[in-house]
Amino acid sequence: MTPLGAVFRPQLAPERLRSVARLADDAGLDELWLWEDCFREGGISTAAAALAWTERVRVGVGLLPVPLRNVAITAMEAASLHRMFPGRAILGVGHGVQDWMGQVGARVESPVTLLREHLLALRALLAGERVTVDGRYVKLDDVALDWPPDGPPSGVLAGATGPRSLRLTGEAADGTILTAATNAEGVRKARQLVEEGRAAAGRGAGAGHHPVVVYLLTATGPDAAARLHAELVAEGAESVPDLGVAGDAGAVAKAVERLVEAGADSVVLQPTADEPDPEGFVRFAAEEVRPLVP
Repeated sequence: MTPLGAVFRPQLAPERLRSVARLADDAGLDELWLWEDCFREGGISTAAAALAWTERVRVGVGLLPVPLRNVAITAMEAASLHRMFPGRAILGVGHGVQDWMGQVGARVESPVTLLREHLLALRALLAGERVTVDGRYVKLDDVALDWPPDGPPSGVLAGATGPRSLRLTGEAADGTILTAATNAEGVRKARQLVEEGRAAAGRGAGAGHHPVVVYLLTATGPDAAARLHAELVAEGAESVPDLGVAGDAGAVAKAVERLVEAGADSVVLQPTADEPDPEGFVRFAAEEVRPLVP
């Protein structure tokens, strides 16, 4: 069964998260995803709250911008979530929006180098290893977590859009997150690039499956088509064919299936920024779309 999720967008005030998270849990949604967008809401703080308020839904953070974070802090926070809520936290990291990184003085000359160094160190720390590294950006001296995740190492996903970054996720991450600007053909191309990165790093079949998570911009209700179009225009993506979906549960389920057929392992429904009923959107995803997705 394809995992289906929904996004709690950080355009909503943080105090709205509790009702949305509890509804996702009660309605049977597989995953609830959160964003660490500047300068709205923190990814780890909101994930911890959502996990504490719920019992079964998996909570993803897609993604934590690595220029903002020392890798040791990321590892400590990730390990705490994995130990307190076993099997329910999904964490992704990425470059972050470069303009935002510049605003806070964290923009780096080589985002790909930083992401590679961060991923390798983070995965090693979460695996319980003692790490010493003197990289261009990541520097650790005999660092190990006192409380690494209990059990098998927890996977770290990475967000990517360009070819170099997509190959890097195959090389150094345990999974890949694709934005809502990715249509089915984009998923196929991304999966190919990810596999190229895995092959180059010697991470073949023995390394396990590499999941691909894709956001799907989704609108439903009487004004769905207009809201979807407005958001695509605002994002400069209105010319991309077959991007996003507007309509009822059947239409959304078919759009999800197209992404899965193209290589997605899980799909996360992303409401428009002006979604008038976030709780209703989560209920729609869980109770109407979920039963139609095999």
